[in-house]
Amino acid sequence: MTRTLPPTDAPLIERVLRPFQQFIATEAASGTVLLATTAVALALANSPLASGYHHLFEVPLALGIRPFMLVLSLREWVNDGLMAIFFFLVGLEMKRELLVGALSTRRAAALPVAAALGGMLAPAAIYLVLNRGGVGSRGWGVPMATDIAFALGVLALLGRRMPSGLRVFLAALAIADDLGSVLVIAFFYSAAPNWVAMGGAALLLALIALLNVTGATRWYLYALAGVALWALVLRSGVHATIAGVLLAFAVPLRTGVRMEHALRGVVAFGIMPIFALANAGVALSGGGVAARSPLAWGIVLGLVIGKPVGIMLASYAAVLSGAAELPVNTSWRHLHGVGWLGGIGFTMSLFIASLAFGQGPMLDVAKLGVITASVVAGITGYTLLSLTSPVMAVTNADAVMVSAREGGSPLDARG
Repeated sequence: MTRTLPPTDAPLIERVLRPFQQFIATEAASGTVLLATTAVALALANSPLASGYHHLFEVPLALGIRPFMLVLSLREWVNDGLMAIFFFLVGLEMKRELLVGALSTRRAAALPVAAALGGMLAPAAIYLVLNRGGVGSRGWGVPMATDIAFALGVLALLGRRMPSGLRVFLAALAIADDLGSVLVIAFFYSAAPNWVAMGGAALLLALIALLNVTGATRWYLYALAGVALWALVLRSGVHATIAGVLLAFAVPLRTGVRMEHALRGVVAFGIMPIFALANAGVALSGGGVAARSPLAWGIVLGLVIGKPVGIMLASYAAVLSGAAELPVNTSWRHLHGVGWLGGIGFTMSLFIASLAFGQGPMLDVAKLGVITASVVAGITGYTLLSLTSPVMAVTNADAVMVSAREGGSPLDARG
């Protein structure tokens, strides 16, 4: 599919919305590809080919020239290398939304940011209640994440029945959620710092920012600098994927939009499926062990209970306070359904689980928890939204606040 930038003389609204519209289309389609790849990974992990499948991703692969040779397993190249490109795209999307998109004004950002915050804190709290002080306590970050591709993919299955504002809200929520996940990874799932490498990374990042300030817009300059930044961050102890986000925020907006368009298909239909193939394969025979594990239950309950409850409570508080309002033609029942879609953790949850537990039995239990919760959350969210009628009347928060003050529920106020 060919993707082009809107012409510079196009109306401002078209130039702002076009990247978002293409983003929705790509993420929705990639959810289907991601689902198929996950099914392949599960099939391989539960077949006579399981041993070869697992061994393949442990094969060491060397890249570079001496003395700058880097040797990582194939899985590490996927998780530390390819996923850095994924995080670079996430960073570009964050920057665009913060500067010209759904998060660019305080009032526009209030609802999705509040929802994302509630949707991260509640799952982590549930997980820690079940695992505090136990061997699985390090995994509290696993149920905090939302998989934007799967969530938007499920919403897309409902077609035009869903108001466009709901799609914007879900995308903005997931992007804010991604920002929170990046901070969690940077501060809680990175190794002890190598200060020399960290200093080198900081200096290089400053030079990249200087390129921006001086008006350099050639994408390859930032790409080459980004590879060097990735290598230094990898050595520094901070997880290498953080380099992608740092680079994204140093790239000029116009250049970033072009890179975003160039990379979106590669990430959606290449990198994310490869990540799923490398990480989603787990023996389903371990389901009995997972069913008795507080680690698995912490993830499942965090995603299928904590996510919708946290998203709904935080959203209601933001609207009731007057800081935000519901999107046009959207009801609280719509947000309830989207809250369940937020419980589809998958890509980010599997990624954080791999950082928390490394390879081994605990990671397998975590994978089963993530996959189970994502299936339950996706089916429940789809069902709830399919039973929700469109709203064509109230378009602001006034009725919500009036209903709440009179003792009604938010569901009474807007459908």
